[in-house]
Amino acid sequence: MYLRKTILATGVALSALATASFAHAEPTAEVLHWWTSGGEAKAVAALKEDFQAKGGKWVDSPVAGGAGDAAMTVLRSRVLSGDAPAAVQLKGPAIQEWAEEGALADLNDVAAAENWDDVIPAAIQDVMKYEGDYVAVPVNIHRVDWIWANPTLLAKVGADTVPTTWDEFNALADKLQAAGITPVAHGGQPWQDATIFETVVLGLGGPEFYQEALVDLDDDALNSDTMKAVFDQMRKIRGYVDADFPGRDWNLATAMVMNGDAAMQIMGDWAKGEFLAAGKVPGKDFLCAPTPSENGYLFNTDSFAMFNVSGDDKIAGQKLLAELIVGEKFQETFNLLKGSIPARLGVPMDKFDDCAKKSEADLKSAQDAGGFLPSMAHGMALRGHLSGAIVDVVTAHFNSDMTSDEAVSRLVEAVELAKD
Repeated sequence: MYLRKTILATGVALSALATASFAHAEPTAEVLHWWTSGGEAKAVAALKEDFQAKGGKWVDSPVAGGAGDAAMTVLRSRVLSGDAPAAVQLKGPAIQEWAEEGALADLNDVAAAENWDDVIPAAIQDVMKYEGDYVAVPVNIHRVDWIWANPTLLAKVGADTVPTTWDEFNALADKLQAAGITPVAHGGQPWQDATIFETVVLGLGGPEFYQEALVDLDDDALNSDTMKAVFDQMRKIRGYVDADFPGRDWNLATAMVMNGDAAMQIMGDWAKGEFLAAGKVPGKDFLCAPTPSENGYLFNTDSFAMFNVSGDDKIAGQKLLAELIVGEKFQETFNLLKGSIPARLGVPMDKFDDCAKKSEADLKSAQDAGGFLPSMAHGMALRGHLSGAIVDVVTAHFNSDMTSDEAVSRLVEAVELAKD
């Protein structure tokens, strides 16, 4: 409550400083983000270049860490000290949480001028708005449920395509392992464990079960035989990773596939950015295919929220940054580098690779079938304390000899405690 009152008071004071002189101020934006790996770094550099070309002064504040946990620790410290960055990489319910604290500035004037309601998908608008006001802008749409594969290693066991069912996945992994090839590249970090987990939930249970279990947190779904089967499959996958997986960053796992040290990785399409940054060609040097499911699509939308700041230059910087981020030029350039697809409707896809084109086509099919679903593992489906309760159980199971029955029991208990 103290934090909320402090931030609200600060926000009121800052809003009083806003004047028509923004247009005459040098747009300045300190940008807090965690895009530090190859493909990600190139993507954020494109935004910086665009911003500077429009006369803006960019202050880069990167905080390494794929899941953004370290960046969020830095952010909270900065806000509490009254020194919030102008723009912060946030997503999903975290945007709503900061808006509830009174920490975010609205972008309605930019949204109206740029017709955001017409060019941003309705489902994404809901994430970017708080009580009807735009407080954040979407950068992209990532698909989480992908398998990335090394075709040379697959060919060694007579496979030329990525598995389309989990039974096929297990059969291929068994063949690879028998041939002395590590089947699955994985980094032993909780969010990476959760990434695999949610794709298995989607694949074994289907979109409706995923919605019930990981979005609605339905007790029957969490305590079901289907969830037990999910943990059974997770145990199988645990047996397909190498012994050195604990603590490995996701991009290093991607490099294992790229370099022929492992056959497959289950990871969102930011992994494709790593392949592309290394000059690899889709369909030739690597294969991409959705993890097994029926018209499912788990989305993760990166976005920037604009925090209350003082000074015409900083406020002008926020508005310019927001305008550029949603602009068609940046949406194309950024997503070509990042591996994702545009969050803006109508951006031409002719420059995008086949993986991205499949992502866009599958997104449309999933929307029609009710399978376009928010990622739990990547902060789109649940608030932090709820997703954290699930992730804790998932990673505890993955890194121990816990039975599936015990995992289901712990999952139900953890979610109930988190709800309270």
